[in-house]
Amino acid sequence: MIPADLSRAVVQAVRRAVEGGELAGNVPERVVVERTRPGGVGEYATPVALQVAKSARREPREVARVLAGRLLADEPGIESVEITGAGFLNFTLAPTPAAGLVHDIRARGLRYGHAPDGEPRERVVRGAVERIEASQGRRGGPELRVAPVARRDGDVVAAYGADAAAWAMLAVPARETPSFTPGLLVQDESSEFFRVRYAYTRARALGRNAARLGFRGEPGDSPEGRELLRALAEYPLALEAAAHHQAPERLTRHLVAVADALLDFQHQVLPQGDEKPSAAHRARLALAEAAGTVLAGGLALLGIDAPDFL
Repeated sequence: MIPADLSRAVVQAVRRAVEGGELAGNVPERVVVERTRPGGVGEYATPVALQVAKSARREPREVARVLAGRLLADEPGIESVEITGAGFLNFTLAPTPAAGLVHDIRARGLRYGHAPDGEPRERVVRGAVERIEASQGRRGGPELRVAPVARRDGDVVAAYGADAAAWAMLAVPARETPSFTPGLLVQDESSEFFRVRYAYTRARALGRNAARLGFRGEPGDSPEGRELLRALAEYPLALEAAAHHQAPERLTRHLVAVADALLDFQHQVLPQGDEKPSAAHRARLALAEAAGTVLAGGLALLGIDAPDFL
């Protein structure tokens, strides 16, 4: 751990303490960590407990004790934390392996020491919110607080893939910690992520199969597709609500509703047996293709790929 990592670790400790109910109040976006003055305790120090104590309505030393416990439990790169004065946190870091440091400098090159682009979930959520807001002619809503991916989950993009990880990050409110389970990788309809993308592929497949049978979709009445039609009609409302509340999870929920309705409807789209394509089949196909368009558009706003094949 280097000092820049220590600053981010302190912010995360405050956030986890607030989310866990140990502290109340605001989580600072940035924490100042400075080298301890000569004769001081430890190597680095921060007055963050004094800052947090104001909004938490707690004594700074009480806040410092909470944060010290969190940091020692969660950050192996911190060797010790001591509390001094009114509530200053003083740190001694574990030695940094030279090989690891050199590897980091070589890997980052001229960007070594630059602040990272942001916690992975924050990038995903903020990107989705910006795209959803832009779709409704809005920009720059209230400040959005985003809970980070839990440290125990590690590199979720490497473990689950960028699209599945993004779905998990966006499927719960921004202030809640997302959940990552093996179910994200399940290729069956028990997974909402799979169902949404699978439903899109089914819409595309229906169009291809209809072309082989010599017909195309044409808008018309389709009494069998009432549920799907209702889900498609409510999509603009879901987008507006997602933009207004800066809540991408509202969009994910609606995409699941569209996907489920399409998967229930799909078996009625193409002619069966000796049936010839009729006006009813063309209307059903047009409705299914419209659902595919909505699914693709919604996934694009979430920053997730809509594949033609799974």
